[in-house]
Amino acid sequence: RASHGTRSMTPEEILETYGRREWKHFNTVSGMVSRSAKYYLYDNYFDLPGALLCARIVDSLDQHDGQKKYDFWKDVVAAIQHNYKITAFKEDCGTYFPEVKNHPDKYLQRCPESVKKWLKQLKSAGKILLLITSSHSDYCRLLCEHIIGNDFEEYFDVVITNALKPGFFSHTPNQRPFRTLENDEEQEALLSLDKPGWYSQGNSIQLYELLKKMTGKLDPKVVYFGDSMHSDIFPARHYSNWETVFILEELLGDKVTVPAETESEPLEKKGKYEGDQPKAPYFISKQWGSFFMDRLPGLENAEETLVHTWSCKCISTYSTIAIPSLEAIADLPLDYRFTRFSSNNSATAGYYPSPPTALLPNEESVTMK
Repeated sequence: RASHGTRSMTPEEILETYGRREWKHFNTVSGMVSRSAKYYLYDNYFDLPGALLCARIVDSLDQHDGQKKYDFWKDVVAAIQHNYKITAFKEDCGTYFPEVKNHPDKYLQRCPESVKKWLKQLKSAGKILLLITSSHSDYCRLLCEHIIGNDFEEYFDVVITNALKPGFFSHTPNQRPFRTLENDEEQEALLSLDKPGWYSQGNSIQLYELLKKMTGKLDPKVVYFGDSMHSDIFPARHYSNWETVFILEELLGDKVTVPAETESEPLEKKGKYEGDQPKAPYFISKQWGSFFMDRLPGLENAEETLVHTWSCKCISTYSTIAIPSLEAIADLPLDYRFTRFSSNNSATAGYYPSPPTALLPNEESVTMK
């Protein structure tokens, strides 16, 4: 599927524009970590509004200019840099940070007690806990204090801000050394990491050396949790060979049901997933179809084909497991053994607690494209 602006393209238009073969950029995710890429992947809920913004810019240019070449991406990048630059939070500039600072409850959900308990259990069991974010330290602190509490630093051994993922995983120590922080200002570059603490920038190579020191092991195992294939899951697996847990909200989509005993309760007493039920799971878009599975229309009288989406293929290739949220695993024993995605297992094996329903019917007959 494809769109021009917000308008869906027909199968014939897609064929005319992109040709009969699979779009060449879908062969690998590795090109997406490059800043010089000819395309941009909007793949998580933080970024996603940008895709609609770009589509509407195309609509507007078509309507007013009737042009066939587009040169607006540099303006989108300039807007992103203005809103999210490292000093924006402190300066109260742009439209994003001032709004979140003034109304955190409107935008932030507090961490469930079960997840906080789970983090404490992991630490008590001798695990080293890391928090790695591309956000700068001042914004990270606002989020974590609001979501976890003022004692959030006690949950983690190492905090890394302004990590610039996915570059954190692909850059060498020379390209992006770690820096210390004083009053949220970055200080001199460090030649190495010697102890736990809060750092800025950095790279996974030197972090792994610190983990060796802290664990006393030659090859400590790292399990990395993230919600972005582009910034978290692919680079952590591809460059660092870490185990990866993909937090995939789309797995919540078809689990929305009203328990029978609550149907007579007044609406205000019902949970946030109850009440007015969606007619279809929310991950099935009218324009784009299912996140996991789609039908390719048959051209020239051929039958349509059922295929896994490219996103779905990436999940089983680069994730160890995929879960809908941390809450879904927080109450499990720490030694619980998950079934992982692997070439030995079916394409649905790594989804916990269960695969999306879109992947279940006639699983063996599905064509991988």
